[in-house]
Formats: sequence, C-alpha cells, structure tokens
Amino acid sequence: MSLFTVLGASGYIGSRLVARLQADGHEVWAPQRGAPGLRERPLGHVLYCIGLTADFRSRPFDTVQAHVSLLAEVLEHARFESLLYLSSTRVYLGAADTDEDAALAVRPHDPSYLYNLSKLAGEALCHACGRPGVRVARLSNVVGPGMDADSGNFIASVLRDARQGHVVLQSDPDSVKDYVYIDDVVDILPRIAQQGRSATYNVASGMQTRHAQWLQWLAEQTGCRTEVAPQGPLQQFPPIRVERLRAEFGWQPRAVPGPLAVME
Repeated sequence: MSLFTVLGASGYIGSRLVARLQADGHEVWAPQRGAPGLRERPLGHVLYCIGLTADFRSRPFDTVQAHVSLLAEVLEHARFESLLYLSSTRVYLGAADTDEDAALAVRPHDPSYLYNLSKLAGEALCHACGRPGVRVARLSNVVGPGMDADSGNFIASVLRDARQGHVVLQSDPDSVKDYVYIDDVVDILPRIAQQGRSATYNVASGMQTRHAQWLQWLAEQTGCRTEVAPQGPLQQFPPIRVERLRAEFGWQPRAVPGPLAVME
C-alpha cells in the first residue's frame, strides 16, 4: 500500500478520492488549507485537486492562487514521489484537436478565459519544474452522486429539478459535452499518478452526450415533465480524445447517462 496526499480533499472529486484510497487500504493525508507540514513531511503521491469552477469569474485572484500559486509552493518545496495536477478539458475550447499534445487557443482579453489560462499556467509549471513523476490529468465534466446543485453544475441542477418534478432546459437541446462518471475518475487517477508513462492525460469518456439525451433520461428515471426554453444558447465542445488512456491503462469508462440509476 502507498501513501497519498490529497490536496483539495473537501471538494467533490477530492473527497471521493480520499474515500476510495482509504477503502483500497492506502494511507491518506488530507490536509486542510494552511495546514503545516507540506514542506516538512513526506507526501508520497500527491493528488492536486485544488481548484475553482463556477465562481472563478467573481474570484479571479483566488482562482490564480488555487491553480498556480499553491501548486508552485508544492512543486518547489514539498517532498513527494509523484504529483498529479488536475486540469480540465475546458482548455480545448477553440482548439482544432483534443489530442493531449495539440496546440491550444486562448483569449487573455476575455475574462471567461481566466479559468483556462490559469489551468494552463499550472500545467506549464508542472512540465517546467524539472521534477520527476509530475503529471497532468485534464478532466472532462465529472458527474455522479452528491453533486452540489448550487455550484453551477449543469447536471446537478437539472437532477435537482427532475426530482422536484419539472425541468426547464435553458440551453439548446443540441448542446453537447463529454461527461465522465466519478467512480471511473477516482479509479484511474491514482493509477495515473503511480504508473503513468506520459506527461498529460485526458480523463474523459470519449463520448458526446447531447442535452436532449439528458432530458430523455431524466424523464425516464424520474417521470418528471421536461420543456425547453426558447432560444437557449448552443453549447458545443469538441469530442475529447482518450486514445492515450486506452493504450496505457485499457480505459473503458461506463456510458453516461447510460444505465446509471438516478444519482442521489
């Protein structure tokens, strides 16, 4: 069994990583923000889950602190065997390809790109630090039980509305994204941290799911009424390539929403 340090363990992904690692018999340290010891004690395999999502536009300085500044401190001073930095497939917005080595497009004059730019700065720091065992995992849209409907997460909010009996889709039903189930995520991340042969991995299902498919699934699972608001925005992201994860780890994520029960 191994020692893991989970930074950002209070978040949705981090908390489930802690539970999974402990269930698998690993020793886990999950320090709270500002806790002493990051420089002094061995950290084993670090899973860096610190990050902001929905509220990054209103908290720009906290976003950079979470995605870059705290990471820099760990990379420069901490003692670890490996470090896996959780980035996002949002960095492919506007890109021609979603291969991990593809050229990426950014718009620094657009405040909505602060999330992408800060994640990419964190990635670049990982690659430039010169320390062995440092890798990046670009996560797609993670779904599963226990999502916070007030966090701005699209799936969490429509699940809440479905349980209340009525969903009004505020986006175009042809909007499409890649979704990956939380259990698959927490299974693969420790394996990447310990065994990964590449510097960067897309952690995604590799499958596109339309918002219309989510509406149909919710209606079937809960019996809720569904409707579509007129002139909702079309949100389309490119298919995420997962050949690298398949080749190295035999990655076979479950379908989303597929056969999943209603996520509570």
